[in-house]
Amino acid sequence: MIRNRIGSKNKGDKHTRKEAIVSNSASGRTTLISPGTIIKGDITFSGNLDIEGEVSGCIQAEPGQDAILRVVEGGKVAGEVKVPHAMINGNVEGDIHATERLELAERSVVDGDVYYNLIEMAVGAKVNGGLRHTSNVADDLAVKREAKAAETVPGPTVS
Repeated sequence: MIRNRIGSKNKGDKHTRKEAIVSNSASGRTTLISPGTIIKGDITFSGNLDIEGEVSGCIQAEPGQDAILRVVEGGKVAGEVKVPHAMINGNVEGDIHATERLELAERSVVDGDVYYNLIEMAVGAKVNGGLRHTSNVADDLAVKREAKAAETVPGPTVS
C-alpha cells in the first residue's frame, strides 16, 4: 500500500495533511480521497478512484484504461467527469461522460448533463440536467458541439 500526502484545509483554515491512499487490489490500483480532504485541480487516473472528500476540478481516466470512479455518500465533485465507469452516491456538479456504464445510487445528485452508454438509476437518484445515450466518446462530444452550435446560431432579423 502506498500513501501519498495531500495538503488540505480544515474548518479553522489551518493547513493539515491528509492522505490519499493508493493500494494495489485484484482490480488494479485504488486511490482514495478521504473524508475531510479537499482537492482543487484536475485529476487524471487509472485503476479506481474513490472520492469520500471533495474535488474541485475535472476528473478523467487515462485513455484506454478500464477505470472506475466512485463518489460515495458525502463525496462531492465540482467539475466535468470523463470515465468509462462511474458509480455515484454523492454529489456531482458538472457533466458526466460515462463511456461504458453509469450507476446512480439512491442518494446521488447530479447537477449537469449525463452522457452514458449504459445507465442504472436507483429510486431516489436525482439528475438536474439532460440524459443523453451515446455509444462512444466521439458521439457524446459531437452531441455537445451540436448543442453549443445551436445556442450560438443567430435568429432572423426583423426590420
